[in-house]
Amino acid sequence: MLRFSCLCLVIWALQFCSSQVKEDVDVLVLLPRNNSYMFSIARVTPAIEYARQQLARGPLAGLSFSVRYVTSECGVDALYALADLAPHERPSLILGPVCEYAAASVIRLATHWQIPVISAGALASGFSDKSSEYALLTRTAPSYIKMAGTFATMSKEFGWKSVHLIYLDDKEERNCYFTIEGVHALLDDHHDISVSMMDSREPLAYVDEIIKSISDHEELLYACNKFAKQHRVTCALMTLCLQNDPVKSDTADMIIMCTHTDAVREIMRMAHRQRLTTSNRLFFNIELFNSSSYGDGSWRRGDKYDNEAKAAYASLNTVTLLRSTKPEFETFSQEMRKKIGVDGCEGCGNINMFIEGFHDALLLYALALNETIHSGYSKKNGTEITRRMWNRTFEGIAGQVSIDANGDRNGDFSVISMTNLETGMHETVMNYFGTNGSFQILPGFNSERFTLRGAPRLSNQENTDQSCKLPVKASCI
Repeated sequence: MLRFSCLCLVIWALQFCSSQVKEDVDVLVLLPRNNSYMFSIARVTPAIEYARQQLARGPLAGLSFSVRYVTSECGVDALYALADLAPHERPSLILGPVCEYAAASVIRLATHWQIPVISAGALASGFSDKSSEYALLTRTAPSYIKMAGTFATMSKEFGWKSVHLIYLDDKEERNCYFTIEGVHALLDDHHDISVSMMDSREPLAYVDEIIKSISDHEELLYACNKFAKQHRVTCALMTLCLQNDPVKSDTADMIIMCTHTDAVREIMRMAHRQRLTTSNRLFFNIELFNSSSYGDGSWRRGDKYDNEAKAAYASLNTVTLLRSTKPEFETFSQEMRKKIGVDGCEGCGNINMFIEGFHDALLLYALALNETIHSGYSKKNGTEITRRMWNRTFEGIAGQVSIDANGDRNGDFSVISMTNLETGMHETVMNYFGTNGSFQILPGFNSERFTLRGAPRLSNQENTDQSCKLPVKASCI
């Protein structure tokens, strides 16, 4: 009996070995060498190598990855690096680029050559169209539109109807431009939207103008609402509303900012001085990449304005990525901090979503390639490999990773608010899960903080004066 059992075990092992895919895979990584980028080669390389070592010890050990790291910066260098490759040097997989302008041209050429591209960047809404030139792009970090789902779901839950968007435009990476673009794209159909842009050369020079653009006309709005509820809206009153243009600025339910932390502090201080933080509007700051720049010390500078800033930040909510508590992620983080050795680079040891995303990218590709070859296709069939990466859920380094049917990662985000007004301490009050669009309410949550005060809004039908022949949206009054 023992001899029979041993024979069965040997047969099973031989079957496993014979069914294991053995394939050499050439990977081209296109990332900046400049360590001012959070996704520089020095930061991301240890994560990719960590994933490669993990794969070599697992059931996909038959896949042998050869990785080339090529400096691309955030311009046309990435395209040139790819285009200069001879046909026999073309990789099986491209990881990166992250920057939108560099990624766009690389993805187009890679798609033409049937090479899958996986990036923890290229997060702009334009890359969501996978019908043609971006057909082989898979994104392992949640896009800006996925993040905007946090605002869309909150807005639907709490009845918010209008938004004023504020962003810093550096004219290079343009992270905040593309972030706000994602919010605009998702909210546009159901919200009145106004936008303010800050030039990165002098961001604080725009604060007065921005505060003016979101300033309140409480008495006018109260009078309009009270009158409109009792009578039909007149042309004269409607004209007054339109002249003051509350649709576009004055009655914004949400003020959503993506800008430098110093600019956020100045805007909040000025808004607090104008008593805008106590009026009928909600302030949000988007901080996706660097978790050290929000929270306990975001308002604190050690200057004479600290107390004023702390009071102002009591009205500020921050939307950021949900951080993992998975034990394996802590082990991974410690290992990454040891290996990311960048002299004179503040914060380079922080484990951000790019580091995590590129680690998971190699795992995702390995799973899809293994299935593709088992199904009788070649590793050169980029379309088939990409198809098997989409609409898939797998275990990543920080937890479960869900890629939707369009090849984009579903994102989980946190809403952070000040919960101790004396100390100025912040904590997570809500978590948003993008896979099913649900919220997890945490103990620090206070519904009053997210409930608009003041006169109720009226429906479009109730607020249309046919004699004026102007369809007036509810937010005008």
